Parts: sequence; structure tokens; C-alpha cells
Amino acid sequence: MADADSELVLRSQQADPAAFEELVRQHQRMIHALTFRMTGSLADAEDLAQETFLRAYQQIGSFRGASKFSTWLYRIAMNICLNWRQSETRRCHLYAQAAGEFSTQHADQGNFPADQAAEVQAALLKLPAKQRAAIVLTIYDGLNHAEAAHVLSCSETTVSWRVFAARRKLKRLLTAGRSAPLPPPAGEKTCAEDRTPSP
Repeated sequence: MADADSELVLRSQQADPAAFEELVRQHQRMIHALTFRMTGSLADAEDLAQETFLRAYQQIGSFRGASKFSTWLYRIAMNICLNWRQSETRRCHLYAQAAGEFSTQHADQGNFPADQAAEVQAALLKLPAKQRAAIVLTIYDGLNHAEAAHVLSCSETTVSWRVFAARRKLKRLLTAGRSAPLPPPAGEKTCAEDRTPSP
């Protein structure tokens, strides 16, 4: 287990609650940022982040170190977010609230000016959940396509196509108002982002 968190993970697997609490402290900001970008609601993001760590605690014994602990944690959080999205029925009511919350409290996380952060977040919420997940992981959180594919349990080609399709949709959504150009995601391929679509 070559992960920087390996000692804490091992102690957690040996039923050391203090070790797992330290893992939570080290990763809670990252997970909360992910859940917020996927939900657009601070309240829902907090609930899903807590559920992520609860599930990680319950499943820590199954972690074998095949990937980094943070990647394993990302995968749990993303699955929870995607499941939440399937049953979420309040998006229209949360839309305006989410934009305001993102603008005032998370403007620095996506490298956008404060007056554009709300617009970008609102556009993200209009994307299909799987395309939004690909954009969040590669652009906001800096994962390369291989790492994002592992988190999302799909191929790199699928990630590349979802990023390509999402960026195209975001560009259309943002051209109506003030546009905020998206930075190239870490590890993005340059060969037309794998043009073969995947379901």
C-alpha cells in the first residue's frame, strides 16, 4: 500500500477510531467540494459527505490498497451522488439558492471570478449527471482520465467522450451570458477527446 494515508488506513482497519477521524479531517474538504458540485446545495452536500465517510468507515476493511485511498473515497462519494441524483426531485427549487451559495462561498474553488462562479455552477447543474461527474473530477479536482475512469467504473474512452460532450454543452450554456472559459482538465487527451461515444 504505497498511499500516503496507508498508516492511518491500516490503523483504521485495526479498529482505531482516532486514525479514521484523522482520515476524515484530511479529506473532508475534498469530499465536501465534490458533493457540492454534484448537488448544488450546501445542505445536501453536507449530508452526502457525511454518508460518504460513514460508508467508508463501514467498508474500510475491504480496502486493499489497489488504488490510492483518496481515489477509493472519491468512488464512494461519486456513487452516492449519482444515486442521490436519480431520486432528487427538488432541483428547480434549489437552483437559485445553489447559484448564490456557490458565488459567495465557493468562488475560489474553480478558478473563476466571483461574478462568473454562479453562472458556471448553474450550467453544471444542467448537465446530465455522468457528464457533470466527468467534468468535476477532471477539471475541478485535477484527476487525469485514467483516475477518473477508476472512480466512475468506466473506460478512459468513456470519460474522454463525457468530458468532450460536457464541455460542448457548457460552452453553449455560457455563451448566452458572461462566459467563463473552462481550463483544460488534467491528463486530457488532445486527439479530439476520443470521438467514439459511449453510453
